[in-house]
Amino acid sequence: MKAAMTSVPDAPEAVSATTTRPSSIRWRVIALVGVLTVINLADRTSLSVGMPVIAQDLGLSPAIQGVMLSAFFWSYALCQVPGGWLIDRMGPSRIIAGSTLLWGVFQTLAAGAFNGLSLLLTRIGLGVAEAPLFPAAGKLNALWLAPTERARGAVLMDSGSYLGAGVGGAVIALLIAGFDSWRAAFAIAGVVTIAIGIFAWWYLQDDPARHSGVNEGELAVIRADAGQRAALGEGVRAKLGADVLAPVMIGRFGWASINFGLLTWGPSYLAQARGFDLKAMGWSTLVIFGSGFIGALVSGFLADFLQRKGWRRDVALKLLLTLSGLATLVAFVVLPTIEAPVSAVLVLAFTYFMLCFGSLYWSLPAMLAPAQSEGFMGGMMNCAGSVGGIIVPLVAGVLLEVTGTFTAVLTYFAISAGLYVLATLFIPFVRRAEARP
Repeated sequence: MKAAMTSVPDAPEAVSATTTRPSSIRWRVIALVGVLTVINLADRTSLSVGMPVIAQDLGLSPAIQGVMLSAFFWSYALCQVPGGWLIDRMGPSRIIAGSTLLWGVFQTLAAGAFNGLSLLLTRIGLGVAEAPLFPAAGKLNALWLAPTERARGAVLMDSGSYLGAGVGGAVIALLIAGFDSWRAAFAIAGVVTIAIGIFAWWYLQDDPARHSGVNEGELAVIRADAGQRAALGEGVRAKLGADVLAPVMIGRFGWASINFGLLTWGPSYLAQARGFDLKAMGWSTLVIFGSGFIGALVSGFLADFLQRKGWRRDVALKLLLTLSGLATLVAFVVLPTIEAPVSAVLVLAFTYFMLCFGSLYWSLPAMLAPAQSEGFMGGMMNCAGSVGGIIVPLVAGVLLEVTGTFTAVLTYFAISAGLYVLATLFIPFVRRAEARP
């Protein structure tokens, strides 16, 4: 283990004693992006939560439901690489704000859908609008945080997605039940999104030096990049190659197949396989996806803690990500043998807690890509995850229609967990060029 350890300075300690006490605007920026990811997933999963009601209203079969749940990811995946290219050229802050405003519009339009086709079109538009958010957040993480803060930054931003799936799912379910209308719930969600997007347009900046609240001390912390990279024994690649992109994309595909499988078919699993009504489904969704939120935070703080204690970054990340995949695999093997509904919810909560260690993937673009390619790498990684999001609702829908049970679906998730583990082990964390000056 000693060979895997080195002395790593914490970011605040790298600031000179004569430097102004650092402000904390960088964490407010990260927190705002975290709020946007909460809303992002709440809007995205609103269809999954409302599907039992929507399917009856619009007359959708299980296979067509799978198509509807998959439709978002068609445009979402196609727009990842162009979105990453745009982020590297226009900067992440305006892309984040513009994306939020646009998906709020499509979420509002979905409330007026009058048949399956019109709802399908709003889901495709939602996918286009939401596509740049996570790659842009990954680049903003690199611009605003020092290296030994970026694991925390990545999970603070990404963990909002799990909170959005949990809290957002519960809120959407309660709104549908309270107003006795999925349309009212969608309209309210869309208007709230537009309001937050306007605030993000005003508050976010690409360059910390241009933000009025950032002082010299905080700028020194943020720019402690070169010294910390040298201490960590790492640098920045001269270019982004297939040796990095391939395992990152395959691992993200495996991870996302499970994540989006639970997001899209999880509520239906609770309703059909476990017999939950709408309110019980909403609160169970809160427990399951809320556990993912906690798991993501634990992984980021633990990764940065291990680095400050001298662990090499590649060792810390591979350890946490491997544990994530293995625990998830075992949970899906065990789940079909559990009969009690409450016990099944607890197992799913543990599963999602461990799965969401995968938020650490969003620290990889800043760690492995050149500065001019961070958005592109984030887009490629998210594109691979989106392909998983396209495939899994369709496969799950077909498996459910053919077999009549969720056992085959859970087996598919277990296989995806194995792929997630194997690909992560092949990510070349330690092959790097000279450190950035």
